[in-house]
Order: sequence, then C-alpha cells, then structure tokens
Amino acid sequence: MHSYILPVSNPNTSPSATSSSSSSPMIKSAAMLIRSEDDLGAAATRILMPEEDKKNEKRPLIPRTLSYTDAPLAAGNSNAYRQKRRRRVSSDNSLLTLCVDPRQSLGKDVERAAADTYLITRLSFKLLGYLGVGYRWITRFLALGCYAFLLFPGFLQVGYYYFFSKQIRRGIVYGDQPRNRLDLYLPRNIDGPKPVVAFVTGGAWIIGYKAWGSLLGQQLSERDVIVACIDYRNFPQGTISDMVKDAAQGISFVCNHIAEYGGDPNRIYLMGQSAGAHIAACALLDQAIKEAGGEKTTWSVSQIKAYFGLSGGYNFVNLIEHFHTRGLYRSIFLGIMEGEESLRRHSPELMIQDPNNRGAAPLLPPIILFHGTADYSIPSDSSKSFAETLRSLGVQAESVLYEGKTHTDLFLQDPMRGGKDDMFEDVVAIIHAGDSEALARDATAPPRRRLVPEFMLKLARAVSPF
Repeated sequence: MHSYILPVSNPNTSPSATSSSSSSPMIKSAAMLIRSEDDLGAAATRILMPEEDKKNEKRPLIPRTLSYTDAPLAAGNSNAYRQKRRRRVSSDNSLLTLCVDPRQSLGKDVERAAADTYLITRLSFKLLGYLGVGYRWITRFLALGCYAFLLFPGFLQVGYYYFFSKQIRRGIVYGDQPRNRLDLYLPRNIDGPKPVVAFVTGGAWIIGYKAWGSLLGQQLSERDVIVACIDYRNFPQGTISDMVKDAAQGISFVCNHIAEYGGDPNRIYLMGQSAGAHIAACALLDQAIKEAGGEKTTWSVSQIKAYFGLSGGYNFVNLIEHFHTRGLYRSIFLGIMEGEESLRRHSPELMIQDPNNRGAAPLLPPIILFHGTADYSIPSDSSKSFAETLRSLGVQAESVLYEGKTHTDLFLQDPMRGGKDDMFEDVVAIIHAGDSEALARDATAPPRRRLVPEFMLKLARAVSPF
C-alpha cells in the first residue's frame, strides 16, 4: 500500500484556486497528512509525528475575509441602560488606561488572589459533591492531588503571573449574569492592532474558570496575540443553555469592544478546550443558525476568522456512556445537558446535520480540531468524526491529531516543558499566516522557558486521572 502527502483544501474552491492556495505555507511544523491509496476518495485527517526530515513541509493557508457591521440592539429602556453600562465599563478598562498604567496596591492584589483561591477551592469541593465519594472517586481524587503536586512548580509561576502581571486586565464585565467576566492578556508591544483569540476554558462543565487559560494567555501574548479568557456559569449554577449563552455574550463583547484594547476586530479567532471546545462550538453554531434565519444579533459569525477546538467532544449521543465509565455519571451529565431529549440539540455534530439548520453551514468559518491520539477523557475520534461531517456539508474543516498525546499533554504538560510545542506553534502559524513580519518574529522567537522538571512531568502524566 502506497502513501501520499495531500493538502487540505476548501471543497468549495475551484481547481485553479486550490492550486494557487496550496503553494502558501500554513503550519511550519513536522507533520504529515497521511492517506492510503485505498482512501483517496475520502476526507483526510492529519497525524502529527515528530521527524527531523520533514521540517520543510508546507501546508495551505486558511483564508478568511471578514465583513460585518455591528447590528443595533433592540430598542428599550433596559437595553439602553445596559448599553450605557457596558460603554462605561469598557471605557474604564479601555486602551487609554493602558497608557496610564495604573498601579494597583499590593493589598488589592492579595485580596483578589484570596477571592480567586476561595472560588477555585469551592468549585473543587462542589465537583466532589456531585461525583460522590465512592472508591472510584476517592482514588481519582488522590491521583488528582498527586498530579497537582507534581505540576505545582509550574502552577506557582503561572499563578504569580496571573495575579500580579500588569499585562492582564482581570474581571472585565461583559454581561449581567453571575460570572459574566473575562480576562484580557495584552502583549507588551502595542504598535498597531493585534490578532485576538477568544478562549473558552474547560472544566467538565462543573469547574470551568477563566484563570485556567492563564498559561495559554501568557504564551500567546508573548507572540503579540491578545487573548480574552471568557468565564461562564457552571453546573449547577447554570445548565448548558446558560453556559452557551454566556459564552456567546462574551464573544459579542470581544467582537464589539476589542479595538478599545488594541485588538484587530478583523482578526478574531474563537478557541475552546475540552468542555470549553464544546461550549464554544455550540455558541458558534447557534449564531450561524440565527443568522441563517434572519435574526438580528450583536455579533456575526463572519467576524470569526477561524475556530480552534482542542480536545473537544461534539456528539454526546455517542459519548454519554463513555463519560459514565470515566466517572462523569449519566445522571449528572444529563442534568448538565438538560435531559436526554436535549442531547442532540447540544451536540454540534448533530446540530449541523439537522435539515432545519443546513443554511448555517455555509456561514461557518474554517474549523480546525486539535486532539491527542492517547486522549482517554474524550477520544480523538470525536474530532475526526466532527471534521468529516463538516466537510461533507461543504465546511472547510480538518482534524489535526498528535500521536501519543493525552487530554492534558497538549494543554498543560507540553507548554510547561518549554522549548518547542507543536500544537502551540501550529495555532500561532495559522493566526500569523499572511503577516510576514509576525512570521519572521516567530521564526526567531527564543525557546520558551521550562516551568517543571522533566521527571516531574513524566510522573504527572503517569498519575493523571484525566
């Protein structure tokens, strides 16, 4: 059986356009798009494997043209009040305040740190309360404790950066519901508008928190990318509909206000990890469905240049039993998802296949799904299947698989290892595609600093309950 290296192209593009676009580089990492002779007619999935002799491989760019005029909000006193409030909040936190660089007192920083620590602790005990204290979860809790202890040197450094860095604007209000807050990670260099990543963190729909994106925010901001980490209500404070609504409102805030913080409103990328990848995908699809139906909204899918899904689940009809065996018990999961009858409505892969929603598919931006092949929390087949479904409907989509990587390798262990991180470099290469100056800076960027010794990372991987 022979193998071929093939580009991933937009199925809607003409042959001549495909030929032209395939000559542009997409991601300069060691990767192969492997297809067998028998599968040439089917859609492909890229499996990334480190090999020194493939450094010069080229991939196609993912172009996206954006055009959107902010839709006006519905008339009414309450909406007018909310608009005034949001303008007041945004002006208090706008780019003008960055020039002044206000100095917060140490007391306020300590108070904020204490409040966030209390919230994290409360969320952890809430999770244990819902999962029960049986033998399985006692052992998993002990494993989680060991895992956190082994990565503690890295958590300590990231936590210090989160609580005390002047490059972070914490707790910006984007809505009126509890936990409608987001954190902004700003580059030191503010010479011109910067690309933006709106990031929705994971946490099993129960312990999600905006600070979980601190490591990603720090590292992307070092590459001149603004990161907005969006917080949202968790279960039982809210169910999946509340989480998706919160995420959509946070995305709307980013689309309409990021220019005030030095962001480029024409270069906004949506990203989610684990449960956050599912929530962000639901918010994106809901928005596309509304637009296809002619509804007026406060942001547009056309403002999102691409969607990055990291280790996400997209078809819960297929995953519910897997989650149950992994400890996210069926009764709890159905409570989060608002009952078994709602599983299809909150599964992006099934939502897009609904004949009533077919008009939404052409509106979607390019979708790139990253996943580790050794992910036991959410199998990588979830990303492969979703990408194949999207491609069958004409959406430009691909799944990028990292051989031997687990659920936490891509998001925690690899970034804490320092040096080169394949997934991170892939994301940055897509964001900076077409910007020759940014790509040149990326090529000469110093290796990232190691946060945790290698032997501790290997032990953490071995005991990880994820």
